[in-house]
Amino acid sequence: MNGLLPRLGRRLLVVAASVLLVHGLAFLALRAVPGGPFDTARPLAPEVRAALEARYGLDAPLHAQYLSALRGLLTGDFGPSLHYRDVAVRTILADALPVSLWVGGLALLLAFPLGAGCGVAAAMRRRLEGPALGASALLLAVPNFVLAGLFVLAFSFGLGWLPPAGWGGARHVVLPALCLALPLAAQVFRVAHEGARAAHGSPAVRFARAMGLPPRTLARRHVLRPALVPVAAFLAPASAGVLTGSLVVERVFALPGLGTHFVRAAMDRDYTLALGATVVYTALLGLCTLLGDLLLAVLDPRVEAVS
Repeated sequence: MNGLLPRLGRRLLVVAASVLLVHGLAFLALRAVPGGPFDTARPLAPEVRAALEARYGLDAPLHAQYLSALRGLLTGDFGPSLHYRDVAVRTILADALPVSLWVGGLALLLAFPLGAGCGVAAAMRRRLEGPALGASALLLAVPNFVLAGLFVLAFSFGLGWLPPAGWGGARHVVLPALCLALPLAAQVFRVAHEGARAAHGSPAVRFARAMGLPPRTLARRHVLRPALVPVAAFLAPASAGVLTGSLVVERVFALPGLGTHFVRAAMDRDYTLALGATVVYTALLGLCTLLGDLLLAVLDPRVEAVS
């Protein structure tokens, strides 16, 4: 624990450096893509285009535009959106972030206990192993948008339990969160299952079983913790999967989240909104990675000792 705070400080510096690096690369990539924010099906008059570029600072040299964007990053002000005219990017992101956090957070809360619990159960009870592995393979093979269509047909149009799209409350979160959670739970299941099988074959578990320890107590005391170590290490890539998967799921369910705005900004060449969304995604991924590292250090103190 004495080395936890310095390690936390180092990790926060890594997250900050990652945000700065991704911000710079995203800025250059957005400017390198052909087309611009004012390219429309009907060409603008040269004087109108020049006035718009001057209004939003796009007529300045590239290095001056980058320095302005960097100052905006440090102050949390990305400027106005180029598509939603005169609406601040931070206002759009502040409205969109809770939607994505609700959907992604619920998906993670569903996926990790479900996947880890099934993984440990399948390792302890071999008769469950085959069906569980088959179900996980099926969930990994089905894309998110296919699950979304099946869920909408079943729970919205068939049973009428949940709304098919839109945003208006907790009921609108359930279907998109399930679409993200089930494939992720299948991945967590595979990771936890391998860890549980390794722990189940250890000498300590064999000795405890020989002493007559009940299976449930055996799993809780000797199998669950070692099985959760690789699951904690999997938190960062799992979070990345939820973030990238939400881009599709939010569009399918017409949710006003970060994914919807990010896709729309990329299509409209909305430089400021795309850059702001990229920074938010990078920061969220960095924080999830940090959380996974801290959880891993709690579950396995040897990690903290060598880092």
